[in-house]
Amino acid sequence: MNVGTPAVLAHSWLLLIHQLPAKPAYLRVKIWRRLQGIGAIAVKNAVHVLPMSEDAQEDFEWLLREIEEGGGEAFVCEARLIDGLSDQEIRTLFDRARDADYAQVVKDARLVTKSLRPNAKTSARADARAQIARLRKRLAEIVAIDFFGAIGRETAEEAIRTLEGRLNEDADVKGKDTAQSAAGPPEALHNRTWVTREGVYIDRIASAWLIRRFIDPQAHFKFVSGKGYRPKEGELRFDMFEAEFTHEGDKCTFEVLLDRCRLKDAALRAIAEIIHDIDLKDGKFGRTEVAGIRTLMEGIGAATRDDAQRLARGAEVFNDLYEYFRTKRR
Repeated sequence: MNVGTPAVLAHSWLLLIHQLPAKPAYLRVKIWRRLQGIGAIAVKNAVHVLPMSEDAQEDFEWLLREIEEGGGEAFVCEARLIDGLSDQEIRTLFDRARDADYAQVVKDARLVTKSLRPNAKTSARADARAQIARLRKRLAEIVAIDFFGAIGRETAEEAIRTLEGRLNEDADVKGKDTAQSAAGPPEALHNRTWVTREGVYIDRIASAWLIRRFIDPQAHFKFVSGKGYRPKEGELRFDMFEAEFTHEGDKCTFEVLLDRCRLKDAALRAIAEIIHDIDLKDGKFGRTEVAGIRTLMEGIGAATRDDAQRLARGAEVFNDLYEYFRTKRR
């Protein structure tokens, strides 16, 4: 699954040909940064190219407007052939640019990894987590403009995973990741009816999958209107008002379930970060998979209003995602 990489049309290119005024100087810097941000590459002096797509058309049209407003000249055109360059040579230029970006992420991740000391202080680990979030955000930005799948992406992702693993191992040694025990031992959660709000979406779908696969294989699910519902004997509420399992602090319900049920599987932690970024919309972990999983969940929601069907279809997605992360871990 290669989420986040936009589809492109082969052998079709969009060109931005421009001329910038000598002053103001900041305009050149501004346009250069914008070109870098959208992933355009220079094929000739003042000629930049993107693979033809609706997004590329829109990006270049905005740049064209900025250039003209700044006193410059520009126009956008589509080309099947670019003089002096084959399609493969242009693709190679894109791959080289993205590989350079990925290499910088790898370098930064390794520097943070080396800076971590055994038994690091809480403040040092917090700083490392903040840097991981920034690295994942940067990685997501690169993936979004990696039009042809440069080989450096996998190395960059592995460098960040290695950093996260180092950080988590240190946390385990210090006992900082001890699970909360408010819910009692996992055995007390077996063969329950799990109640949640109607109209399930990402956190509830993922939490239901987690419950049935790792916490309560005999779980039954019940969907109610929400606020004011009082559980009956044998029922547990999740991701709803006054639920036994719901958001705590900056953690979504999926994360709370992992902590309270002492599930330390690294693949589940990776999924938890995706769920967090989608559900809380704070970009805390900067997961590159967010856009793709969000689209899948929205597709499930659009395909059916039946909550049980949404859980079933979502379970297929999370089963595959779990196997993906478990294989990557090995």
